[in-house]
Amino acid sequence: MTSQSLFERLEKECENNIAIDLKRTSVSDIFEVSGRGEMQLGILLETIRREGFELAVSPPRVVLRKGKNSNEVLEPIEEVTIDCNMEFTGVVIEKLSKRKAELLKMVEVDAKARLVFKMPMRGLIGYSAEFRNDTHGTGVINHTFIDYEPYHGELETSRKGCLISMADGAATSYAISELESRGVLFIEPGMKIYSGMIVGESSRDLDMEVNPCRAKVLTNMRSTQKEDFFRLATPKLMTLEETIAYVADDEIIEITPKSIRLRKAELNANLRKNKSKSKKTPIFASI
Repeated sequence: MTSQSLFERLEKECENNIAIDLKRTSVSDIFEVSGRGEMQLGILLETIRREGFELAVSPPRVVLRKGKNSNEVLEPIEEVTIDCNMEFTGVVIEKLSKRKAELLKMVEVDAKARLVFKMPMRGLIGYSAEFRNDTHGTGVINHTFIDYEPYHGELETSRKGCLISMADGAATSYAISELESRGVLFIEPGMKIYSGMIVGESSRDLDMEVNPCRAKVLTNMRSTQKEDFFRLATPKLMTLEETIAYVADDEIIEITPKSIRLRKAELNANLRKNKSKSKKTPIFASI
């Protein structure tokens, strides 16, 4: 399907859903799609994926406004209400504080607690998955829009670097067994891999170039050990919702009817290193 087919499908979605807004950009095959929160946009992406469309999606970003002064930038602010067990309040407050949240009220009833925060909406992007893990699935979170306020500054991030493939081909058990010590992998043996694709999260803060397609070198010498047997850890196969929450500014999500992959916006390793020095956000269609 062509980009025009995708644009017509998104136009149809806008007619049926007034919360969705669609705009063309200066590049013919790049569109800007706006909606109410990452969940709504995630549902839209999953729907059109199942209809057979293939597309690449940039990290979600909030819609900013200009203030009365030309240099003033305003961002949307949300009131966040969280109900959880008392034992989880510490980690919730800690995580949201790093996301520029301000605790307005805390009410304790028996072993339960209600926390009310005021925070930038961009701090909520990707937090739902963390919240479920931190509260063991027992917490409830709701948020409503308050107003636009001056930009609150950069958010702290806990995400580490990533493992980037430097080869094309199929992932091998031998290569994966060698890479497990370097981080958490997103791939399985036999999965198709290409250069620039993100195959895992590094154990360090820096990105690492790896070869997940490397095969074992065969020799004429016979080993006494069963070298062909590998006990591999279970990979972290992320859903579309988790991928949207995880993707970084210099990455995009590749969505097809059969797979969901993470890749660097710039596939060429040399060009990617040059761009990382300038620290500019890549221009891709935002969800």
